[in-house]
Amino acid sequence: MLAEELKVYEDKMEKSLNVLLDEYGSIRAGRANPHVLDKIKVDYYGTMTPLQQVGNVSVPEARMIVIQPWEKSLLKKIEKAIQTSDLGINPTNDGSVIRLVFPELTEERRKQLAKDVKKKGDGTKVAMRNIRRDANEAFKKQEKSGEMSEDDRKLAEETLQNRTDNISELVERAIEATTTVLMPV
Repeated sequence: MLAEELKVYEDKMEKSLNVLLDEYGSIRAGRANPHVLDKIKVDYYGTMTPLQQVGNVSVPEARMIVIQPWEKSLLKKIEKAIQTSDLGINPTNDGSVIRLVFPELTEERRKQLAKDVKKKGDGTKVAMRNIRRDANEAFKKQEKSGEMSEDDRKLAEETLQNRTDNISELVERAIEATTTVLMPV
């Protein structure tokens, strides 16, 4: 029973970490990263379909993404979807493929992105602490109602604290790694 309850809170923490890592993966750091297109959807016969499912996405150069749609009729729709997204890059359409050229980031933009990375990481750590607090309150209620012994509550709190520390360390590493990519020496 105790393991099941701990698992619920650990899963919440891991989901928070995964959301953070997904956000970090979609940051445009001056290099072409196909994950920046993950949230873009294209109108494909009346259905909003993820861009990766309507064409081939490749990275032929460090700062370029090439999108080759399965059907030529989708070129204009893909181009429009990219223009209306928050990507901030103007696609070039040559009639058979769409090219996205990523400009080199300015120092100011890199610093701003690094601040955003730190802010998102700190937000995730706050979420972890909130999950831990909610769990500890739930454990205390269970102890009060007789569903859990004092020893079990202490063990649960200690186990959850260790898990919180481990995930916070992973968040710190993710912040460091992403910041290192953004701020090359």
